[in-house]
Amino acid sequence: MHAFEVLRDPVRRRILELLADGDHAAGAIAEVIRREFGITQAAVSQHLKVMRDSGFATVRNDGARRLYAVDADPLKDVAAWLERFRRLWEPALDALATEVARGKRRRT
Repeated sequence: MHAFEVLRDPVRRRILELLADGDHAAGAIAEVIRREFGITQAAVSQHLKVMRDSGFATVRNDGARRLYAVDADPLKDVAAWLERFRRLWEPALDALATEVARGKRRRT
């Protein structure tokens, strides 16, 4: 599955956000996703499987728990693809930074 196919789903993007903050137990992920999206634990398990199979997440056993972690390798492919578009937004961000700095100087 292509990286953007994985990331197009809001549940999988949210799981990735959770994992970006550190390892999470499958049960903890399922609880957050159930609360936010109203889907079952079985549906969350299917999303986690997609993320494992596509390389976005790794899993390891910690006693009875299954701990998930983000794997950054597929994100490198996404970043490389986005790189060609960086020139479209960087000038606007640079201009914004300049205006913020001017505003700070004026207040002091």
